[in-house]
Amino acid sequence: MENKEKTLGILPLAMFAIGTTLASGVYTLSGDFAASGAYTLATLIGWAICGVGMFGLTMCFFKLSVVKKELTSGIYTYAREGFGEYIGFNSAWGYWMSAILAQLSFITLLFGTLGSYSSLFGDGSNFFSCAVATVVIWVLSLLVLKGVNQAVIINTIVVIAKIIPIVVVVVAIILGGAFSWDTFTQNFGGTGELSLMEQVKGTVYTTVWIFIGIEGAVVISGRGRNTKIAGQATIISFTSLFALYFLISFLSMGVLPAEELAALENPSLGGVLEAVVGPWGATLVNLAVIISVGGAMFSYTILCVDSAFGPAECGAFPEILAKKNKYGAPTWAVIITALIIQVFIVIIYFNDATFQACYALSTSAIMVPYVFSAFYYLKVVAKGEDKEFEGGKRFLPWLFAIIGSVYGVWLLYASGVTYIFVATLLYAPGTLMYLYHRKKTGKKMFDSTIDVVVCIALVIAAIAAIVMTANGTIIWF
Repeated sequence: MENKEKTLGILPLAMFAIGTTLASGVYTLSGDFAASGAYTLATLIGWAICGVGMFGLTMCFFKLSVVKKELTSGIYTYAREGFGEYIGFNSAWGYWMSAILAQLSFITLLFGTLGSYSSLFGDGSNFFSCAVATVVIWVLSLLVLKGVNQAVIINTIVVIAKIIPIVVVVVAIILGGAFSWDTFTQNFGGTGELSLMEQVKGTVYTTVWIFIGIEGAVVISGRGRNTKIAGQATIISFTSLFALYFLISFLSMGVLPAEELAALENPSLGGVLEAVVGPWGATLVNLAVIISVGGAMFSYTILCVDSAFGPAECGAFPEILAKKNKYGAPTWAVIITALIIQVFIVIIYFNDATFQACYALSTSAIMVPYVFSAFYYLKVVAKGEDKEFEGGKRFLPWLFAIIGSVYGVWLLYASGVTYIFVATLLYAPGTLMYLYHRKKTGKKMFDSTIDVVVCIALVIAAIAAIVMTANGTIIWF
């Protein structure tokens, strides 16, 4: 990156990261923890694990953006550089699927929220919602095909729309005296239906979902005036987001007991505010969700396309996905992405998929690139490739690398067998693209025995998942 581009200070960098990461999850986390079976103690433990682990993972992303700044094609390049072409491909495929499924989650939340005002939209997954979503997706794709990639005004409105109801909730609960310590401590450890460990594991998908985007946000830190400023901005953005998320969750648990939080409709933050100030509180949050998620859908249309275009440009995906039209837009990356989203919209309709189910799948898909990014940074630190950037300091690099890697393992463990099998159904089709691309480019199918073993294990797991899906043992949505 040219030095003339390195002009951003701490505040602009931090605000960019916050604006990129702060999305739909903030409006539903109040009820999502309770709905997963987590009571107060488990939720607090889950936040503690998330705070330490996600911070370590965030710093892995930041350190890699400094040490390996030549790897500019997305976080999946870390998996490729560290563990070979096939693992790198799967990381790229997973990131693409995660972005697409995130778009699906926005669709279900947006139209589910609209359903509060018109029965036509139902719960966000009925025929009318899916039909309107289809039109919206193809209109957004058409805009991208026409080269519309800037949305400064939209993003500004969206950020404001996100912040206002959140501030109102916090202020109303604190100043209105709505927080009750007795409510907060009611059934503090749970009712005994789930063990404490099972409750804590139930918090994983929500905590990861609300931080999705932080990996892309830290990349912009390369535009900071220097590495110190970029690092400070990364820390500020993460801690600000964590404090905000934790505060909303903490206060919500003191307003309504876990059973009532779990029963709230999306967006649950509206239900919390309604309990504090009345019906207009829910209306305020619903309006914010409609504006915020609507804007996020445009941003994620671009992200979904970039998640296909980037790997194609660096040779991981078929080159057709990198071909651009006269407007500079990658034509087939846009079209194929839209078609995949369309397929998932149909699946949503026939399965009555919820917002939470969609984002759980999105989170499952992104765990692979997250985990291998942390492992790659651990490998970089172990080989001492970061020494010239760290000035001889070794404690913090090792600390971040170990925390990020351990957190990655925890994510896989806490996901549970069901979602791991579901994830294989998302990943297995990608191998067909991988093999096709390798054959077309004249390369041997796999570069190592490890790649063959991973492929076989993935296919076997996917077949098992299909069988279990058919007999109802596991359910996608």
